[in-house]
Amino acid sequence: MTDMKKIYGLHGDGIEDPNLVMDYDPLFKDVLGSGINRRDLLKIAGAAALASAVPLPSFAKEKKWDPVVRMGYIPITDAAALLTAHEMGFLKNHGIDSVRPTLIRGWSPLVEAFSSHRFNLTHLLAPIPVAMRYNANFPVKITAWDHTNGSGVVVGKSTGINTVKDLGGKQFAVPYWYSNHNIISQKMMRAAGITPVIRPQDAKLADNECNIIVLPPPSMPPALAAKSIDAYCVAEPFCALGELKAGGKMLRFTGDVWKGHPCCVVVMHEADTMDPERAAWAQGVHNAIIEAQIYISENREKMAEILSRDGKKYYPFPKAVVKRALMKYDPAYYKNPHAIQHAEWGQERVGFQAWPYPSATELNVNYLKDTVLTGDTKFLEKLDAKHVVKDLVNYDFVKKALEANPKWKNDSSVPQSGDPYTREELFVI
Repeated sequence: MTDMKKIYGLHGDGIEDPNLVMDYDPLFKDVLGSGINRRDLLKIAGAAALASAVPLPSFAKEKKWDPVVRMGYIPITDAAALLTAHEMGFLKNHGIDSVRPTLIRGWSPLVEAFSSHRFNLTHLLAPIPVAMRYNANFPVKITAWDHTNGSGVVVGKSTGINTVKDLGGKQFAVPYWYSNHNIISQKMMRAAGITPVIRPQDAKLADNECNIIVLPPPSMPPALAAKSIDAYCVAEPFCALGELKAGGKMLRFTGDVWKGHPCCVVVMHEADTMDPERAAWAQGVHNAIIEAQIYISENREKMAEILSRDGKKYYPFPKAVVKRALMKYDPAYYKNPHAIQHAEWGQERVGFQAWPYPSATELNVNYLKDTVLTGDTKFLEKLDAKHVVKDLVNYDFVKKALEANPKWKNDSSVPQSGDPYTREELFVI
């Protein structure tokens, strides 16, 4: 087995890592406990780009199955359903033991921890399992969606960026190459005549080029405040945090470009979805997740407090930031820039429903092929999207859970007529 630490360094919840520990900055001391300067940004961006570009090695195999649910998560609203399933006792109600989820600061260390079987349940950006399964041959399965929408493009108020076309010559951060943030942002740029490129941050850019770098989500608001980057696309509540604490404004909500899109998905190890002796356990997990999603949707303000640092401290943000991320989606407010252009879609800033629409998985794979990425991307050339739909996703547990909880159909990403399990993807820039 390849030593992941030699590739990525030491990562995660409290482990020493020079790429994650930044100089103390009083601007963000109450929220992140860290700040960022240009030197740190270049270091972090370089390390993140390297980690994202390195092909994933052969991972450790499971030694002995443990039915206790162990979750890792990034401090974003994408993880809210998993956190709620544990905190509000939905897992326990199904006879499943779980330990308090572990906060991880970046996507590469979370992938590492999951692949080494430190966690048996987590959320990952929707395109990451595609790379894991078909580029690294890692037996991962998508078993549900964690949520819908829940991301946006934030720009600095002093940058003069009011339209996507204004991103020419600018520095733009995404959380991971294999992310819908990267896919959607690049689609928007190309539609506006801007060419996305991946270059050193000090490289000269043409007026119609936008340089894309990878930063961990916690690094984005401080980098924007320090004017080390001009814009970023990321999951909530780092958009809300950028608005409230980093001198940022919303340029566009991603759910206003791709209606009801997936961002993070629920993933399990393939063995946990295939072993008949684990089927009841896996079903209980998914029952709990769907119940948690419905609960959040019906109790947004309450869960904003519980998940925030003012409550049970799953997120290092005050309630006001999390509440904004869960509830602030007002076309009249977000009119300058015009962050919501399709109010008739009836979307929410973030939604919660678990059905992994095959049409969305297929679109994800096909759009990845048109996205500028780093590392070995040859596997994408021969990857058939229809095969991925059938091979990567397990629909059994989530469908049974949804059928037992019909309120899932109330989510704005679900067609309100016809078959709720089938939809046509709406991607309109």
